[in-house]
Amino acid sequence: MPCGGHKRKRKRKSQLVGFLFVVPALLLVGLFFLTPVAMTAWMSLHRWPLLGQPRFIGLDNYWRMLSDTGFWDAMGFTVLYTVVVTIAIFAVAFPLAIFVEKPRPLQNVFRTIYFLPVVVGFAAASLLWVWLLNVDNGLFSPLMERLGLTNGRVNLLGSFDLAFASIITMVVWKVAGFTMIILMTGLQSIPEDITEAARIDGVSALKRFRFLTLPLMRRTVGLALILCISGSMLAFDQFYIMVSGGPQNQTLTAVYWIFNQSFVSFRLGYGSALSIVLLAILVAISVVQLWIIRDPKEDAR
Repeated sequence: MPCGGHKRKRKRKSQLVGFLFVVPALLLVGLFFLTPVAMTAWMSLHRWPLLGQPRFIGLDNYWRMLSDTGFWDAMGFTVLYTVVVTIAIFAVAFPLAIFVEKPRPLQNVFRTIYFLPVVVGFAAASLLWVWLLNVDNGLFSPLMERLGLTNGRVNLLGSFDLAFASIITMVVWKVAGFTMIILMTGLQSIPEDITEAARIDGVSALKRFRFLTLPLMRRTVGLALILCISGSMLAFDQFYIMVSGGPQNQTLTAVYWIFNQSFVSFRLGYGSALSIVLLAILVAISVVQLWIIRDPKEDAR
C-alpha cells in the first residue's frame, strides 16, 4: 500500500506539473479567443450602433440574417472561392512536396525559394500583385501584349473571370509553400522500407501514391485541408485590396460583407451575429473534415 500511495502521489505531482506548463497557453486562448467570442456573442443580441446606447433585441439580428440575400450571396461566392483555391493549392503543393522531399542537389535552396512567399503578409502580397497586374505599368499585361498573347493590353482585374483567376494565382503563389512544408513532413514520416518493398514488388508510382502514400498521410492531408479551407473561408485582404469587392460587387466574401455591415454601415450588432454564424459554419466544416479523415481501425480499437 505505501508503494501504491507513493505512485499515486508521484502521478498527481506529474499531472500538476503538466497542468502548470499548459496554463500560459490556456490563459492566452481565454484572453485572445474565448473572451472576444463571448463579447461578440453578447453584441449579436443587441442593436449596437457605433455611437449611442446599445439596445437588447434578442435574436432579431439572427432572424434578419435569414432574409439577407447579400450575405448568402457572399457566402456562396466564398464557398466557390474556397473549393477552387483549395484544389489549386494542393495541385501545386503536392508535387512540390514530392520534389523537395527527395534528396537532390540544391534541395535546401529549392525549399527556401518555394517557401519565401509565405513570409510575405497577405496585405503586402496583395499590394505587390496589384502592381504586377496593373494594365499600364505592371508586368503581366504588357508582357502578354509583347508575346502576342493578347491584342493590346488587358485589364486583368477588370472582369470577374480575370480578377478571380488573378486572385487565385496570387493566393496559390503565397500559400502553396506553407502547404508544401506540411505535406513534406507527412511524406518524410512514411517508413522507407515500406515504399522500397512496394517498388521491388513492381508496384507503379501511381499505385504507390494512391494506395500507400495517401492512406499513410491521412492525418497530414487532413491538417493541411483544415488550415487551407478555414483560411479560405475567412478570405478578406486580397479581395479588399486588389478589387475592393468588384467588379460590380461580384467578389464580396463573407468576411467582406461582415466588414461592410460592421464598419461601413455601423451595424456592429448585426455584424457580430454574422460573425458568430460564420464561426459556427467553420466549426461544423472542421468537425466534418475530422470525421472524414478519422481512421476506422483506430476507432474499432
